[in-house]
Amino acid sequence: MPNPGRGRAEIPNPAVAAVGQGGPTIALRDVMKRFRTSRGDFYVAVHSLTFDVAGGEFCAIVGPTGSGKSTTLNLIAGLDTPSRGQAFVLGQPVTGPNAGVGYMFQTDAVFPWKNVLANVATGPLYRGAGREEAVRRAREWIGRVGLAGFGDRYPSQLSGGMRKRVALAQTLINEPAVLLMDEPFASLDVQTRTMMENELLELWSGTSASVVFVTHDLEEAIALADRVLVFTAAPATLKRSYEIDLPRPRNVTEVRFDPRFTQLYEHIWQDLRDEAVIAYERSLQQVRS
Repeated sequence: MPNPGRGRAEIPNPAVAAVGQGGPTIALRDVMKRFRTSRGDFYVAVHSLTFDVAGGEFCAIVGPTGSGKSTTLNLIAGLDTPSRGQAFVLGQPVTGPNAGVGYMFQTDAVFPWKNVLANVATGPLYRGAGREEAVRRAREWIGRVGLAGFGDRYPSQLSGGMRKRVALAQTLINEPAVLLMDEPFASLDVQTRTMMENELLELWSGTSASVVFVTHDLEEAIALADRVLVFTAAPATLKRSYEIDLPRPRNVTEVRFDPRFTQLYEHIWQDLRDEAVIAYERSLQQVRS
């Protein structure tokens, strides 16, 4: 992995050209992102952040609250730009939103005035598919996420888990090469969340998409991912990367009983706990000051 202290001009062109050609699908190089505060000074959310995500890899990011996880997804998605450094997706510098990137937010991005079928068909229609083709593909994906027969329902008529299924179909129907997920199941009850996690793994296994999944739940990260990245307290940088050597296919409930799962949890939790303590102590200092 390149030296995280290097600046943008020092990135060798051959390495950049390799991205998407046997190289990583996603590459961040010495990325820093700062925001101007209401006081007129700057808050640094991400600093000297360098990591890669391989083609077809499921990568989870964990870190304390406010550690730049969502900011990192926005930089990969092209919804924001680095203050320093550069992000690459599919071999190209990120300069704006990319049609090859799908993004699932914590809050549902379904259109409340459209029924399930119309919501899922929106992406193909926007990308130029004919209506008949878009509807055919939408019906197929509605069935794949377990909502066959619900195409005429509106979001207000669906449970939280069903809405997440709609959002998943809405994203995957576009066959993204990169799938970004920002705590997509955080609002669900435990049972529904487990079902959605298993459903995500099953659907993802049939694609070649690279996934970056942000979560506060370390168990969720280990159960889903090929690799877990631990971010430091803000300003966030990569503290450590852990390979998750649990066999696939996985059942997210059963895999938690694997002794190796427990070992991985203990090792990663030590890093995550230390950063959470740092973040908590900083928040206390801010309250007292």
